[in-house]
Amino acid sequence: MHKIIQPDGWKQPKGYANGVLADGARLYIGGQIGWNEDQVFVAKDFVGQMEQALKNIVAVLEAAGGKPEHIARLTWYVTDKKEYLAHQREVGQAYQRVLGKHFPAMTMVVVKELIEDEALVEIEATAAIPS
Repeated sequence: MHKIIQPDGWKQPKGYANGVLADGARLYIGGQIGWNEDQVFVAKDFVGQMEQALKNIVAVLEAAGGKPEHIARLTWYVTDKKEYLAHQREVGQAYQRVLGKHFPAMTMVVVKELIEDEALVEIEATAAIPS
């Protein structure tokens, strides 16, 4: 359903894909932050909020009939680059708890702040759900 695109001779990316060729219905998931379904931040730390944001993405995806492996692209907005870099191992573990070993095309952008004052990360997703 999805084909990872990796140009010949390029070094293999770690934890993401350079390109994903997808077929199926497109689902565009708006930016999800680290609050729960009641819009309450349970986690105050970066990794906890990131894991919750991914869980929120999966909830929207499942509501549309999709699965994590249908995600073709993730765009991350983080407020603290150093916090992310200091916890990459924990980020990877939390990521795999939620999405498994599926690594779509990803972009990470460092931003000054997010609309919700408590939010440390916001992640948006694009998925291609097979018919």
